[in-house]
Parts: sequence; structure tokens; C-alpha cells
Amino acid sequence: MAKVLVVDDEKMIVKGIRFSLLQDQMEVDCAYDGEEAVEMAKKKEYDVVLLDVMLPKLDGFEVCQQIREFSNMPIIMLTAKGDDMDKILGLEYGADDYITKPFNILEVKARIKAIMRRSGHNKTVKEKEEESKIVTAGDLKLDTEGRRVFIAGKEINVTAKEFDLLELLILNPNKVYSRENLLNIVWGYEYPGDVRTVDVHIRRLREKIETNPSEPKYVHTKWGVGYYFKN
Repeated sequence: MAKVLVVDDEKMIVKGIRFSLLQDQMEVDCAYDGEEAVEMAKKKEYDVVLLDVMLPKLDGFEVCQQIREFSNMPIIMLTAKGDDMDKILGLEYGADDYITKPFNILEVKARIKAIMRRSGHNKTVKEKEEESKIVTAGDLKLDTEGRRVFIAGKEINVTAKEFDLLELLILNPNKVYSRENLLNIVWGYEYPGDVRTVDVHIRRLREKIETNPSEPKYVHTKWGVGYYFKN
């Protein structure tokens, strides 16, 4: 059963989302301010956090940033603002996706299920066994089953999307992927964002796994084309 944390100070919105998710046999917890959301996320590992941007005590970006200090649980930002910079800012803080209000609850459920599929929540035992492997490249080690990344034996805290990007690139060494390709493969063809999302995540990933992000050892740029993992 998927565990979802819904965070919004508008109680009627929370009530509506909770009712709809319960119909899909999901386990739903609710929080109405930023501090409460962080405390609940510390106590339980959720499969998805639906996080509103405008919250009392701590805003959604601050909540996202604090959760990222101790967990990689997928986070979908809910924003009433249409400004692209707000959306990019949410991704900068470690969010995996965003939905603009007003939204259709069917879209929310579709996004939740898509994220859980990508994170392996609904994979069969056989599928998990087939994917159970460790990929190494220099000092970098990728645990594809546990979805963990290590550099020189030290675990690196990456978001779900950062892991998806790294996994795709490392399993296809020296293959150049365009930014559009990466956006479609990792975020899905129906994702409303643009290729800047890919650039933001690649930059954040480099900051975490590269000794010198400006002279990357692992994730390289093919100028005018896209990105690739150098074997």
C-alpha cells in the first residue's frame, strides 16, 4: 500500500485529495503547516509527499529543503503560481515534480503512480531480482536495487530524479542523450516542464558526485547536443 503525505493549509483541498487517494487504496496522512510536515516526514518514510508551496510556519520550499537533508522520498510541489521560476526553484530545492493549481485530481493520481513506478514501488519480486546489481565506475558505485549512490565508499544523498538521470546515463556509457530525450525518458512525455529542468538536475547531480563540477569526471556535456556518462 502506497503511503502518501498531503501538505496544504487549505483543509478542504486536503480533504478532497485524501478522499480520492483512499479510493485507490493508498494510505494517506495529512499536515497543515510546514513544521508539522517536516516532523511527520521524519517519523515515517512516505512513497510520495504532495507539498503545497504556500504554507504557514515554513513554506513548501523550506520544507522540501529540510526533508532532503534526511530523505530522498519523492516530493511533488503544488503551486498556485504559474511563474516558471517558482517551478524551477522548487526543483532546485530537490522536488521531483510539480503540479499547478487548480489541478484535476486524476492528474494528481497519475503523477503519484508515475513516480512510484519510476521509484520501483510496484515492481514484482522477479523484476527486482533481475535489477539487483551494483554498477561501478571509478570511485562511483550505483546500487540499482537499493537506489543508492556511493562515492569512494561514502553514500551520497540524491533525489529520485537525480538517481533516475544517473542510472540512465551510467547504464548507457558514452551514449549522448539530448536534453529533450532526458526530459521525456525521466520525467515522461506528458511532463509540462521544459529542458531547463534537466539542466538544473544535471548541475545538482554534478555538485554531489563530482570533485570539481566545472570539470566533470562522470557526467559530461556534449555541447550543442546533450549529456553523457564517460566510461
